[in-house]
Amino acid sequence: MIGLVIYYAVVFFIFGLIFGSFYNVVGYRLPKKESLVFPSSHCTVCNHKLGPLELIPVLSFLIQGGKCKHCKAKISWYYTIFELLTGFLFLLSYLIFGFSASCFIALVLSSILVIIIISDYKYYIIPDEIVIVGAILLAIGAFFLGGGSLKDFSFSGAFYQLWIALRDGFFAFLLMYGVKLFGDFLFKKESMGGGDIKLMFLVGMVLGFPLSIVTIFVASIIGLPIAFVLLLRKSTHVIPFGPFLSVATLILFFLQCSWLDVLLVFA
Repeated sequence: MIGLVIYYAVVFFIFGLIFGSFYNVVGYRLPKKESLVFPSSHCTVCNHKLGPLELIPVLSFLIQGGKCKHCKAKISWYYTIFELLTGFLFLLSYLIFGFSASCFIALVLSSILVIIIISDYKYYIIPDEIVIVGAILLAIGAFFLGGGSLKDFSFSGAFYQLWIALRDGFFAFLLMYGVKLFGDFLFKKESMGGGDIKLMFLVGMVLGFPLSIVTIFVASIIGLPIAFVLLLRKSTHVIPFGPFLSVATLILFFLQCSWLDVLLVFA
């Protein structure tokens, strides 16, 4: 039994690495409206087309010493970090939830948020396509989560859970929109991008409305020291909030926290 668990854990981790490599492509290309298929993966400096041995997640980076095999240009370590992050999140999804609808939701949420972190940090954009696909897949997950087991599937329970997820997503969306309006009024300029507001809809679908409020608070705590460092390193004063909100959502989701649990920690 333990051996089987270890086997599936390794499989989930490896699939996470593979999908993480693809999510890098999505996060870097989709905001620029580029094809996810053409051109194939290549060095951004010399345009050398990467061969199969150069596309192995993590290992290719380590074997090549973090450099292009052809022109020796340095390869950003961001690619490897996000591959490992996705692998770790896929592993957690299996270890915590096993083979269940909750595991499906965890995999979808991890995938969507990894892409959003990459895209928002790099381009200050959260693509609508990612939010829409995420909402559809999370709605499917909520439907089957509410239906119970396949043997005794309940359509009434499934539709009720779907309604709860959509309702909480809408409330979280309105909450974030209210925060934006207040920020615009306070700072006399746009304080938050529209992508963050739409992202909050996904957060509400997964965490529920009360915990969505706490997510904003946790994201702000995580983001404050990181934003300070980024402001020192960058000439721009624009700091994307999406990555911090994504990290806070993942933490609260995998810890299975309630909003009362979080408030007691900071009380």
